[in-house]
Amino acid sequence: ARRSPQVGSHRDISHESLSLFRLLEPQIEILVLGTGDRVERLHPATLKQMRECGIAVEVQDTANACATFNFLISERRVVAAGLIPP
Repeated sequence: ARRSPQVGSHRDISHESLSLFRLLEPQIEILVLGTGDRVERLHPATLKQMRECGIAVEVQDTANACATFNFLISERRVVAAGLIPP
């Protein structure tokens, strides 16, 4: 089994590090990423590749990402979260 690379900061978020989220069944609609204390920009190609797989990506600071995840779950959306501790 192949392991996804370790993610220690937003700089480590890549198409490869997000591969697990593309394998989930049922396929998720939205991936909420928490980038720590602040909202960080991800590489546009990474976001585009996820969209091409049918997964919307919402990038927020981790506290707001947790709140967004909880809201989406309460709306019965198919969602996953990747959270970097603040």
